Amino acid sequence: MTRISDDRIAAIEARRDELQNAMASPALAPDEFVRLSKDYAEIEPVAAAAREVRRIRAELAVLREMIADPEMKEMAEDEIAALERQLPDAERALAVRLLPRDAADERPAMLEIRAGTGGDEAALFAGDLFRMYQRYAEAQGWRVETMSASASDVGGFKEVVASVTGQGVFAKMKFESGVHRVQRVPATESGGRIHTSAATVAVLPEAEDVDVQIDDKDLRIDVYRSSGPGGQSVNTTDSAVRITHLPSGLVVIQQDEKSQHKNKAKALKVLRTRLYEMERERLASERAGARKSMVGSGDRSERIRTYNFPQGRVTDHRINLTLHRLPEILEGPGLDELVSALVAEDQAQRLASLDDA
Repeated sequence: MTRISDDRIAAIEARRDELQNAMASPALAPDEFVRLSKDYAEIEPVAAAAREVRRIRAELAVLREMIADPEMKEMAEDEIAALERQLPDAERALAVRLLPRDAADERPAMLEIRAGTGGDEAALFAGDLFRMYQRYAEAQGWRVETMSASASDVGGFKEVVASVTGQGVFAKMKFESGVHRVQRVPATESGGRIHTSAATVAVLPEAEDVDVQIDDKDLRIDVYRSSGPGGQSVNTTDSAVRITHLPSGLVVIQQDEKSQHKNKAKALKVLRTRLYEMERERLASERAGARKSMVGSGDRSERIRTYNFPQGRVTDHRINLTLHRLPEILEGPGLDELVSALVAEDQAQRLASLDDA
C-alpha cells in the first residue's frame, strides 16, 4: 500500500483547522457557513484518521530513541512492537478515507426489482427481495416509498420501483445491482423438486433537478385510463401517464396514483434518475477504459448472488462469500454483513489499483 507522507498528513490537518477557524468568523454569511460546514463534515473524519497515524508515528520515533537507554530498552521494545502492529491498520484506514469518492454515494437511490426467469416463483422471489430491502432500509433508518408496482396474481411482483432516502443510501445499496438467483421448492411443487428462479435488481442514484436538464420539447406525454387496481376513480379518469424521452428513447409509465399530476411527477423523477445513470455510466466507461471493477460494475445482467433455501445459505459470487444465515438475511438486518463485505472488497480493489498505477 502506498505510504502517505507526513507532509500530506500535516496538510490535511491544516485544512481542517482552516475550515474550523473560518466557520467561527462572526462576519460569515449564512450561505458561506453552509458551504464551509459541508466541507468540514467531509474532511473531519479524514483528519481524525490522519491524526491517529501521526500519533503512532510520533510515539514510535520517541520510543526508538529510548532503546539506546539500557534501562528503558525492554519497555520501549514492547511498546514499539504493539504500535507497529497498530500502524498498518491506521494507515489503511487513512488511505481508505483518501480514496476518490463516488459523488453519488450520499444520494438517495431508485430501487428497481423485476421478476426474471421462473414465472410465478420469480415474482414471489421479487417480492421477497423487496421486503428484504424494506427491512434493511428500516434498520438503517432510511425511508422507502413505492413509486410503482405491478403485482403478480399469486403474490409478489412482476416489477416494483421504489425510492430509498436517507444517509449514505447509494454508497451501500449500489452493490445490489445484478441478477439474484433463488433455489427452493415452490409451494405449488407436489414432487418436492427444487426450482431455480431469478430476479433482476437495479439500484440507481436519484438525480436532482440541477443534474439533468430535461427540455419539454424532448418529451412526449400520453395520458390514458389506468388498467391496474386502485379503486373506481382510477378506472374512470385518465390518470395514468406515459412519458417518452425522445432523444434517448426511454419510456416511463406511472399509474399507481389516482392523480394525473402525481403520476406525472413520479414519472419525471424516475426518468430523470435513469437519464442521470446513463450519463454516469458513459463517464465511468470513459474513465475506466479497459479496467473494470468486479464488485462495483453494476452490471444488471451479471449473476451476483444465490439464495439456496434447502441449504439455508446465501452466496455472493463476486467475492466468493457464503453465509449460512439465509433467514436472517431475508429478514433484512442480516444483509448488512454481505453489504459490509462488498464495501470492504471494493475499497481493497481501489487501494490496489492506486498501488498499481
